[in-house]
Amino acid sequence: MTQSAQQMFDLHREILDQAVDAIASRNFWTPFPESMRKYPEDAVKAAPSKFESLLNQPFTLNSGGGSAQQVGDEVSPYGFELGITYDQPDPSELVAAMQVAMRDWRDVGAQARVGVCLEILSRLNAMSPEIAQAVMHTSGQGPMMAFQAGGPHAQDRGLEAVAYAWQAMAQVPATAQWVKPQGKHDPIVMDKRFHIVPRGISLVVACSTFPTWNTYPGLFASLATGNPVIVKPHPGAILPLAMSVRVAQQVLEEAGFDPCLVSLMPDSVDAPLTKTLALDPAVKLIDFTGSNAFGDWLIQNATQAQVFAEKAGINSIIIDSVDNLKAVTANLAFSLSLYSGQMCTTPQAIYVPRDGIETADGHLSFDDVAAALAKAVQAFLSDNDRACTVLGAIQSLETQARIDECRGLGDIVLDSEQREHAHFPNARIHTPLILKVDAEQKAAYSEERFGPVSFVIATDNTAHSIALARDVIAKKGAITLGGYTTDEAVAEQLEALAMDVAAPLSLNLDGGIFVNQSAAFSDFHATGGNPAANASLCNQAFVANRFVVVQSRRHGQSN
Repeated sequence: MTQSAQQMFDLHREILDQAVDAIASRNFWTPFPESMRKYPEDAVKAAPSKFESLLNQPFTLNSGGGSAQQVGDEVSPYGFELGITYDQPDPSELVAAMQVAMRDWRDVGAQARVGVCLEILSRLNAMSPEIAQAVMHTSGQGPMMAFQAGGPHAQDRGLEAVAYAWQAMAQVPATAQWVKPQGKHDPIVMDKRFHIVPRGISLVVACSTFPTWNTYPGLFASLATGNPVIVKPHPGAILPLAMSVRVAQQVLEEAGFDPCLVSLMPDSVDAPLTKTLALDPAVKLIDFTGSNAFGDWLIQNATQAQVFAEKAGINSIIIDSVDNLKAVTANLAFSLSLYSGQMCTTPQAIYVPRDGIETADGHLSFDDVAAALAKAVQAFLSDNDRACTVLGAIQSLETQARIDECRGLGDIVLDSEQREHAHFPNARIHTPLILKVDAEQKAAYSEERFGPVSFVIATDNTAHSIALARDVIAKKGAITLGGYTTDEAVAEQLEALAMDVAAPLSLNLDGGIFVNQSAAFSDFHATGGNPAANASLCNQAFVANRFVVVQSRRHGQSN
C-alpha cells in the first residue's frame, strides 16, 4: 500500500466505520450536509462564476489512451449552449491502458482502494456548490435539487457503495492455516492465502436526468473492489461527470496510481459508443440507468458482463380512504411537480375507486378526488418563482414533446402549461398534465410516460385497484408504490402487494416525506425484484459479484 493511500484510509476511517454501522441499523446518518449553509459561504457564492469559467472551451482530463477526437454539444435546458468540448479517448487504447493499471490497483489491497475512494468523495463533497451548477445546467434540475441530489445525496450513495464493498471484502481473510487432525498421525496442515481479484473493466452508462446520483453507486462499488471504471456520460449531461472524473484522477495520481483507472468516455448522439464499449470482452461489469429498450439490449447482448440495470416502471398510488384529503393531495402535488416528473420515482398511475372514497369529512366522488388533486397542484405552483424552482426544466426535447402526445390519452383534469423563468427566458418549463381514464384504458396508463404526465384511474373498488397495480407492475415494474387508507386491513393488503411485486411501499404520506425520496443508508432504492430494475441501490448483491476470491495453498507447519 502506498503511504498516501494509507493516510487517506486512516483519515477517513471513522466515516467508513460510521457508514458500515448505518447500513446495519438503517437509521438516519450522513457525513455530507444537504444544507448550503453548512458549506463555506465563499464557495457557494463563487460556484456560478466557476461554472461560467468552464464554458466555451475544452475540458481537460487524463485520457489514458490518447484522444480520438473532441466531442461535446451540451445545451442547458435553461436555454443556452455550454460550448464545452471533451477529449474522447481511443476505446481500444484506453482498455489496454486500464488492463495494465488494474494490476497495481488490484495488488495494493482493499484498504488502499477504499481510502482513495473515501478521499475522492470528500473532495467531491467540498465541490458540491460547483457541481450543482453543472447538474442544473445539464439535467434541468432546479437549483436546490441540483445541489442536494447532485451533490451530498449522490455522495451518500457513493459512500454507501464503498461501505458495502468494504464490508464484503473485509469478510475475506488474507491468510488462514487449515489444520485437519489425523488421529494417530500428524495433522494435515495447509497454509492458505486469499486474494480479492476484480472482475475486469467496469462501464458505467450514465443518464441525463441524474448524472451523479445514478453514476456514483456503480462507479465507487467497482473502483473500491479493484475494477477500473469507464464513465460513459449521456451526451446531454457530460460536465458533472467530467468534473467528478477529474477529481478521481487527481486523487489516484496523488496516491501513486495511474489516473486512467477512472476515465471519461464522452460520445455524441450521432456517433454513440455505448454498444461498442459494452461488447468489449474486457468489460466485465456494466451499470446502466435509462430506457427499457437499451437496458434489455445490454442484458441480452453484453453476456460477458454482469449488468446492473435500472430501467423504467409504472410507479403507482392506490387511494382507498384518507383522513385529510387536503394534506394527501398537497403531498401528491409535490411528488408530481418535483423536477417535472423526470424522476424514476415519480408516480404515474393513481388508482381511485369510481364510486369515490371515504374521508374524515365524508364521502367524496372519484371526480372530487381528481379535482382536489388538480387544485392542489395549481395551488402549489401558483407562485411562479417557486414553481420554476421546483419544476426545474425539461431535460430533453423528446420529453417536452411527450406532453403534447399524451393529451389525447384521457380526459384532461389539469392541463400542462408553460412557465417563464425570471432569469432564463428560454428555459423549457412545463407544469404537470393530469389525465382521467377508466381502468379499461390500460394501454394509456400501463406504459411509462416519462415526464410531467400522470393518470387518475377509475377502478371498480380498492380490490380492483390492487389487482390492476399487481398486474401492471408485474409486467412493467415499478421503483415506487404508494398507498392511502384508514383501514388497517387494507394497509396489510398493500403491504402484501408490495412484497408480491417487489416494490417498496410508502403508506399514508401526508407530511414532509414524499414517495420520490430515497435516503441512502436506510432506504433501498429499487429492489431488483421486478422489471424496473435488476439491482438495488444499495445492498450486498450490488457489490459482492464485482470481485472474485482466488486462493492459493501450500503445505505448512503446525504452530
